[in-house]
Amino acid sequence: MQKIIVTGGAGYIGSHTIIELLNAGFEVVSFDNYSNSNPDTYQRVKAISGIQIPFEEVDLTDKTKTIEAFKKHQDAIGIIHFAALKSVPDSVARPIEYYRNNNDSLLNILELGELHGIKSTIFSSSCSVYGNLRKDQLPVVEETSWNEAECSYANSKQMGEDMLRNVSKISQQNLIALRYFNPVGAHISGLNGEMPSKVVNNLAPIITQAAAGLRDQITVFGDDYNTRDGSAIRDYIHVSDIAKAHVKAMQLGLSDKMESNFDVVNLGSGNGVTVFEAINAFEKNTGVKVPYSVGPRRDGDVEAIYSDCTKAERVLNWKCELGIDEMMTTAWKWQQYLIDNNIKA
Repeated sequence: MQKIIVTGGAGYIGSHTIIELLNAGFEVVSFDNYSNSNPDTYQRVKAISGIQIPFEEVDLTDKTKTIEAFKKHQDAIGIIHFAALKSVPDSVARPIEYYRNNNDSLLNILELGELHGIKSTIFSSSCSVYGNLRKDQLPVVEETSWNEAECSYANSKQMGEDMLRNVSKISQQNLIALRYFNPVGAHISGLNGEMPSKVVNNLAPIITQAAAGLRDQITVFGDDYNTRDGSAIRDYIHVSDIAKAHVKAMQLGLSDKMESNFDVVNLGSGNGVTVFEAINAFEKNTGVKVPYSVGPRRDGDVEAIYSDCTKAERVLNWKCELGIDEMMTTAWKWQQYLIDNNIKA
């Protein structure tokens, strides 16, 4: 059985990817320092998959501790690197922390991947690398030129891709950067979803918390964008679809079918959804009203971005299976699970 190291495996996308890796027959070990997650996640993974995975508590910016963790799992042949800070407003306020965490950890992962003969590393990148795009540049393709990053988080991902690109020139690894768009929803079982341990910034959990009465209301940051209803447009994609794409990317990276040992692929639905449309989709599918108010635009946000998924279909044989309705339905199912089990996210 092929062993894959998943960094940030207790996190939102990491844990869903672990479930899909197990479904695909891989052995998995998680590396995480739980700075924005909780080791209880592994019990939810077990409840869904029936498998208790091994895990290492390690800060990947600590090279000594990371070396020790790698030595325990020298039979690993692949890495999926999720571990990163990801809040746009936090990265505007704390850029040094973001660069140190996101880029130092990746540097250690790449170096140890080389030393331990890892065959493939999948890097969790982001659509934020493109910056603020003109309407005539949408939908965005992988060849679209980057604009100036809108925040330190986005810039850290740009730098991360540059690191992979340059390392690939001397590496025996297959390196793939997946630029995914906005993850939404929860596992269809309702047993696993987004549960960050710090302030929630993603739209779906903010919607579900407001609908459940756990927060007074949500703020729509800007209704004066040049979009069809004035709110920002994003390409929302179900977290389980993203997870399956990472499995496909790993399978490709472990094969001998890549044209070169470095590639980038967009992961999205190909459809832009406004913030107001996301709120309406939640209300339509759950019958629950979402209290909200409109506030000013938020620093670091772009007006509109959504993807062209042609390359993902061609290279990974992957496309979205779940839409905005399933995203909101499963997100609400997860929120109800948290309430029923008295779990505070």
